[in-house]
Amino acid sequence: MKPWYAEDWRFEIEVLRVGEQDDPRACRLGFEPGDRFQCEYGTPPGFCPTAFIKIFPAMEVLRCGGDLRELGADSAHGTIFLCPDGAVTFRLQGYQNSTIP
Repeated sequence: MKPWYAEDWRFEIEVLRVGEQDDPRACRLGFEPGDRFQCEYGTPPGFCPTAFIKIFPAMEVLRCGGDLRELGADSAHGTIFLCPDGAVTFRLQGYQNSTIP
């Protein structure tokens, strides 16, 4: 693989909650609160592909210059979402590459 495109955005996905009692056994992949994943375009290593399908559209909104508040988020570049299985709550935060902390 030869990546050639310089991405404009980077993303961090953080696990906020797992099940009702933050039990990693509630998640098929054993995620725990505080787990973090970074990516630009593709699915982050070790991240759930099913959950990524759900979050990818929000990432595309940011790449196209959109504001996640228009979709009900509390922040222009961040949102909270529940995995499709309903077991894990995640926070997505996007950073333009020129503003990465």
